[in-house]
Amino acid sequence: MNIRSASVVELDAVSLSHAIAGRALSCVEVLQAYLDHIERLNPLVNAIVAPVDADALMKQARSLDDELARGHWRGPLHGLPQAPKDILPVAGMVTTRGSPIFAGQVAATDAIIFERARAGGAIFIGRSNSPEFGLGGHTYNPVYGKTRNAFNTAFSAGGSSGGAAVAVALRMLPVADGSDMMGSLRTPAAFNNVYGFRTTFGCVPYGPADEVFFQQFSVAGPMARNVADLAMLLGVQAGFDARTPLTRRGSGLDQPFQVPSRDWRGVRIGWLGDLDGRLPMEPGLLETCAQALAHFEVLGCRVEPLPLDFDLERLWRAWIDLRSFCVSGANAALYADPSTRSKLKPEAVWEIERGLQLSGPQVYEALKVRSAWYQHLHALFEHVDFLVLPATQVFPFEAELDWPHSIGGHEMATYHRWMEVTIPATMAGLPALAAPAGLGPHGLPAGIQIIGPAHADAAVLQIGDAYDKASGYSRLRSPLLEGDLSGKSAR
Repeated sequence: MNIRSASVVELDAVSLSHAIAGRALSCVEVLQAYLDHIERLNPLVNAIVAPVDADALMKQARSLDDELARGHWRGPLHGLPQAPKDILPVAGMVTTRGSPIFAGQVAATDAIIFERARAGGAIFIGRSNSPEFGLGGHTYNPVYGKTRNAFNTAFSAGGSSGGAAVAVALRMLPVADGSDMMGSLRTPAAFNNVYGFRTTFGCVPYGPADEVFFQQFSVAGPMARNVADLAMLLGVQAGFDARTPLTRRGSGLDQPFQVPSRDWRGVRIGWLGDLDGRLPMEPGLLETCAQALAHFEVLGCRVEPLPLDFDLERLWRAWIDLRSFCVSGANAALYADPSTRSKLKPEAVWEIERGLQLSGPQVYEALKVRSAWYQHLHALFEHVDFLVLPATQVFPFEAELDWPHSIGGHEMATYHRWMEVTIPATMAGLPALAAPAGLGPHGLPAGIQIIGPAHADAAVLQIGDAYDKASGYSRLRSPLLEGDLSGKSAR
């Protein structure tokens, strides 16, 4: 392949990394190609915000080329443009967390994942957009505005890693980082036909932070257009860091550039569907996801419906108590100060007030429910190798909405009840890969979750890679890439 005759931004991340390492492409060429592509498409979707001065970026690219000329290659991210999600801090860059309270605030330190990416030669070109404090599955905030869907700009990009997912889907980034508490990697991945991986807690450091022992829900992880690219970025992100004592050593991946293959005949997959009818689903969504199961069967897997014998309403109550406890702990000082409380969005105020009202026994009871749920899934994994269920309960919704207030005639009592399908993996701390499941009846993307046992991150990536190659869904392209600048002809 003559790389110079091809569009640089169309290369997958692994190929791009190899081209830079082999000096078939310079870091300067790669950066310029991405900046030109971003200039053309980003105004349509608002995925990348707080752009860095182009001259300063070119200076970094030239320096990285000089390193290669001297025989020094930093690793797979050497010369790759990145836009760290605007939630965790990046030294020398604006970190707003989507809040007007922090508009214009420049961070002094790097989060661990960004520290690793920077040391690995990534070029930080800006930030990827996120909702305020990462709360909610729809990426909009009063600082940078709304991010729009990569396949149809009239619809939501999902959240909270919405900017990252859209940037990857539209080739404005080769890979991207994200974070996930309640589907923040998985929802936008499903909405934009890319892969998002919520890792087992402890696989990727999340911090440094004020509290590093109790908080076990938010995890950092990769987003990509295919699983090999996902694994490449995870290889940089994962691993023990003494500043986050619950992290573990190694991601379980034998090689940084490829996911090892295996024989899938006889592998057992439990299909959870809509959790025995207990989760409302938008018409057509469950059917679209169920059709994707055929690709596992082509691989030789045995797919069987798997009933759950657990009180899911009890699980939901435990989840919102623990979530509010964590959110209020992290943000109570902003609520206590009248000058900053007035700038908090209603959902943040709701979470903080709930958390402040919780008693110690209530939190402990929620922790017991969480533990029982983990043991329940642990028992299920005695009978199946992986669990699969939809990644969302809706297709991408209209971008002008704040959130879906009802699904199939069922009212959503909270701003995040429509994302309940994401909490089984979160509450158990299990690895969950959001994978494309094709387009629904109206041409909008859907996704499934592939969930594995604790610390089976590599195995989840293995089956995700095999599924990707069998299905071909990830090769579906946005109409924006074909010159339809509205994206509204996606079918």
